[in-house]
Amino acid sequence: MPIPLPSGVEVIQQDGVISVTGPKGALKRPVPPPITVREEDRTLYVERPTDLKPHKALHGLTRSLVANMVKGVTDGFERRMELHGIGYRAQLQGERLVLNLGFSHDVFVIPPQGVGIAVETVSPNVDNQHCTARLVVTGINKEVVGQVAAKIRELKKPEPYKAKGLRYQGEVVRRKAGKAAKAGKGKK
Repeated sequence: MPIPLPSGVEVIQQDGVISVTGPKGALKRPVPPPITVREEDRTLYVERPTDLKPHKALHGLTRSLVANMVKGVTDGFERRMELHGIGYRAQLQGERLVLNLGFSHDVFVIPPQGVGIAVETVSPNVDNQHCTARLVVTGINKEVVGQVAAKIRELKKPEPYKAKGLRYQGEVVRRKAGKAAKAGKGKK
């Protein structure tokens, strides 16, 4: 599948490294040796030398990575998260994110260069979800945005009994019945 280049995006290749520059920034990535990338009429073509299985795998991977680079420098990527739990809070202090997750201390997250975090405060009990805050992780590199979001989620994964914790927006938490529901509500 060819990758169309939007206006304002420039691609430079030298010494096996492809550089994509656009309105939001610039990204670089090495291209595996058997795979070639060529530009023709504002379109990128990723090609493989043979139809062997390892070449097919590298071809698909390289094509996806280059397409993500082009999308990142034009539109950027974002990962939305929700913080569920009574008393849980999230706020920004300058660049760093401060999370109150029910621990005896606050948890600080300092995003790497090129990644931004925004916090949207939500009033509790909207749709009976107990969502207290929404986080938006943004950046031009899809891998880094996903990694930062995964590290934030790892701080307090959603637990199955009350569904409290950090989760991705739209993530469904499978609920478990508690002790009272399993044992019955009393003897007859």
